Amino acid sequence: MARAMVQTFDAYDPPQDPLEVIHEDHEMLVVNKPSGLLSVPGKGEHLADCLLARIEAAYPTALLVHRLDRDTSGVMVFALTPHAQRHMSKQFEKRIPKKTYVARVEGHLEPKTGVVDLPLIVDWPNRPLQKVCHETGRAALTEYRVLKARDGESRVRLSPKTGRSHQLRVHMLALGHVILGDPLYATGAAAEHPRLMLHSEELRIRHPDGGQGMQFRAKAPF
Repeated sequence: MARAMVQTFDAYDPPQDPLEVIHEDHEMLVVNKPSGLLSVPGKGEHLADCLLARIEAAYPTALLVHRLDRDTSGVMVFALTPHAQRHMSKQFEKRIPKKTYVARVEGHLEPKTGVVDLPLIVDWPNRPLQKVCHETGRAALTEYRVLKARDGESRVRLSPKTGRSHQLRVHMLALGHVILGDPLYATGAAAEHPRLMLHSEELRIRHPDGGQGMQFRAKAPF
């Protein structure tokens, strides 16, 4: 656990990739977030650079709707009007959007499909780590499907049905198949990867102007 705490406070050196816009209209903006970039500013000036700040520089009316972990890449949606922010935030509160992730995990995951139903809570002595706790944890549900398995690892599609902090990372860890490159939970050879192998590949959400179903995708870079 000590190693994980050291990793937590590593120097923040976010990538300087140009903003990758997937979709833009009068109400919403969808982008492909790079791994290593905070979604929102952290505490302190050294953590001010984040996806929200970069988007606000180009789209001054942009408003936050949801977040991805710093080390997770992939599809994120932002509102461009207060109405859109209210509309989409309510969708996330009601768990209407459908999110699909791709991950590379350690080992060959069996069975090939399944559901992880394990409650989660912050591990207070080791924050920001999370842990499974059947007594005080909040309900957390993840569906998974193995896409392929070889060379001692599995490529997995993950569909979270709840939105707990570090949910996918801790659920895979609990199954004994930690996500490769995880700076908080992986150890040994599993930690020796250039990034966290977790990517938000697809987001389905209703458009705030009329409620039409929208689907946005960004292919995993690994």
